[in-house]
Amino acid sequence: MIPTMRTRLLCGPTAALLLSAFLQPAPIAAQQDTAAPQRILQLEDYLDWERVGSPRISPSGRHVVYTRSWVDQLQDRWRSELWILDLENDERRELTAGSSPRWSPDGRRIAFLHKGEPGGTQIHVLWIDTRDTTQLTRLADGSPSNLRWSPDGRMLSFDMQVEAKPSLSIKMPARPKGADWAPSAKVITRLSYRRDRSGYRPLGHRHVFVVDAIEGGTPRQLTNGDFDHSSARWMPDGKSLVFSGKRIPDADWVLQESEVYRVSLDGEITALTDHVGPDASPAVSPDGKWIAYTRRERTADTYNVDDVWLMAADGSEPRRLASLDRRPGNLMWTDDGAHVLVSVSDHGERHVIAVEVASGETAKITPAGGQFRASDVRGDLLVGTYTTSQRPADLAAVTIGGGALRLLTDVHADVLDGVTLADVEAMTWKSTDGLEIQGWLVKPPGFDPSREYPLMLQIHGGPHGMYGLDFSFERQANAADGYLVLYTNPRGSDGYGKTFGNAIDNAYPGKDYDDLMTGVDAVIARGCVDESRMYVYGGSGGGVLTCWIVGMTDRFAAAVSMFPVTNWISFVGTTDGPYWYSNFDKLPWESIDEHWQRSPLRLVGNVTTPTMLITGELDLRTPMAQTEEYYQALKLRKVDTAMVRVPGEYHGAAGRRVTNTIRRILWVRKWFERHGAKATGGE
Repeated sequence: MIPTMRTRLLCGPTAALLLSAFLQPAPIAAQQDTAAPQRILQLEDYLDWERVGSPRISPSGRHVVYTRSWVDQLQDRWRSELWILDLENDERRELTAGSSPRWSPDGRRIAFLHKGEPGGTQIHVLWIDTRDTTQLTRLADGSPSNLRWSPDGRMLSFDMQVEAKPSLSIKMPARPKGADWAPSAKVITRLSYRRDRSGYRPLGHRHVFVVDAIEGGTPRQLTNGDFDHSSARWMPDGKSLVFSGKRIPDADWVLQESEVYRVSLDGEITALTDHVGPDASPAVSPDGKWIAYTRRERTADTYNVDDVWLMAADGSEPRRLASLDRRPGNLMWTDDGAHVLVSVSDHGERHVIAVEVASGETAKITPAGGQFRASDVRGDLLVGTYTTSQRPADLAAVTIGGGALRLLTDVHADVLDGVTLADVEAMTWKSTDGLEIQGWLVKPPGFDPSREYPLMLQIHGGPHGMYGLDFSFERQANAADGYLVLYTNPRGSDGYGKTFGNAIDNAYPGKDYDDLMTGVDAVIARGCVDESRMYVYGGSGGGVLTCWIVGMTDRFAAAVSMFPVTNWISFVGTTDGPYWYSNFDKLPWESIDEHWQRSPLRLVGNVTTPTMLITGELDLRTPMAQTEEYYQALKLRKVDTAMVRVPGEYHGAAGRRVTNTIRRILWVRKWFERHGAKATGGE
């Protein structure tokens, strides 16, 4: 039996005690030398960092294949490899370079993604007994994802973007032999498009493909037209797949509702749902009789949550299975078909909830005190990654129905050997209107409560994102540099239910500003903050709030706004996501006053705080123009400012190149050091 879910997840000291009971040391963890000299985390440690993920259980249940990524310091990029773990004897070894592994039904092969000929990402298959690999596809354009084996192991399905063909064309005169004419114009007729080094291109649609899993060759496209889809999964009979998707007519920019569909191998598509509101993420029961999926009611709210629904395989008998007041994700069935497993975020933690199909009863099956991200289930074994505020993510397994969480890897034992990490303390406080807000305070190693420290306030993006009990190299490194770091989940954050998440609907920024400031006050009340050395920074939605904060108060000595929106009116005309406005009753130019009232640029006349801006030059979500507007306004007002443009990076200003993560951290520190924090030198 699965124990009944608690109505409120544990946190604080109780969670720490519970976690110690849940966690068992990973069998492969090296025994640390207690006499090893202690040191603090350094930024250069990031160059030795590793990542693990995407664990998949073999059909026999004995092995787990997973990805292990490391930093190629010479090429300044992450490299990914496939590794295999024997659960019986704890042996592990590298298999080959690649990512996104999937076991074949007979357990003899592993499909995966890796670069290949003629270029780009291609689908490969590894034969377990010989370790030989075969490249199945030779795609000239596009990047496959979401690999799935057919039940008989003869085919692989995948998703891939298909570039849209322009609906307008012209016929040019014949080009003289050897002529050097200008390149063709890019014709954009849809609202959404993508921008890359070659300029603007129509965005196109994602479609379902299948390819022969033995011979390879030319993939066959199953879906066509103005249709986007995701989450394709095979029916057990191997004759069709189910997926969620939406039609977007070329002339209609309004985001259409998603539905659940079935597509046969000859391309015939059948709608299984017809609902006012998005239906998505279908998961087929092991016997093929039922499909679990998520359903959301259509409302004008900018934040909403889905319920978990169930229907027969032909779309009949739909019924609500569970309402969790959290956004459900990654639906998976247990092998016996008795439960649907659902991943949710809650109060800074991430958990897997088991929903009993017969009764709809729910139970939390992962431990409190951290974040478990599920990947696969077989029998009573659930595998994923697990992280806490003081432990980087490692592979982990949970026995459904009871038993301790077992850590399967410990890839950071070497780089963290002898390192004293910062303590992370959970906090709650009341905002100005009495709403309870949760946050965490990261304390420098060797923290002395009688001393005063500089304080960094870090703000998450989204704005419907969630900070919590996961390991952050950035926060740990900043604490090691002598800062207190406060990170919070103000109203609007995910993981606290629909009412909390929707509290900033048509009011962003708004009272979330109060939530942040009362959090800073709560830390100051402890007597450990040097109020002359307080700093604020954040990215994306956190960049929006950073610019809003410096327009509302001068209490911070300096600020860094990373890839922000500063003008909601111009934003809709430049972002790659203008379809977000399909939920809005009025577009920006039809409600200028309201959009301007929420724009940080409106408050720029109040700003005296030295403010740096950091944005990737390829950012499509919050384009560089948003940063430039604010930077030039600050310059015209003679406010101390700087604009850091990061070449070759999209939204986030880091990630494509490993060193850009380090640079971004250093630029933030450098700006704060320039305005009162301790000086530690430059690059």
